[in-house]
Amino acid sequence: MIRIKSYLTFNGNCREAMRFYKKCLGGELRFQTLGESVGTEVLPKEIKACILQASLRSPYAEIIATDIVPDEGLYMGNNIALMLECRSLKELMGVYQRLGKGGTATQRVIPTTSGCYYASLTDPFGIRWMLNFDPAGSTL
Repeated sequence: MIRIKSYLTFNGNCREAMRFYKKCLGGELRFQTLGESVGTEVLPKEIKACILQASLRSPYAEIIATDIVPDEGLYMGNNIALMLECRSLKELMGVYQRLGKGGTATQRVIPTTSGCYYASLTDPFGIRWMLNFDPAGSTL
């Protein structure tokens, strides 16, 4: 079964927002800064402090968030996306093709440096989708 997660984008206040959601929803909160990721040695110190990915997991919800703003900027409507955790690369490819029909691809399916596969698109109704498959986390 595919899992759907909320994916929120903030403009520098991700840490503050996610701490607020933790107070409201409970659960386990984790942060990864941009400086903790691979190949960021040359970035300015203030950029390294930005949240690359935060995750809040509770029995009721899972929220993923970031401070990394899309190329088109941040505005109401593109600050939230639905993230699909797929069970296989084949499943990811199929869902990507079906959701993208009549929509706009923003990122073709690519392997990431962490060994996962990732893609993103906007469907014909303007909803942003992010698709991910982690072979190490697969239950197949």
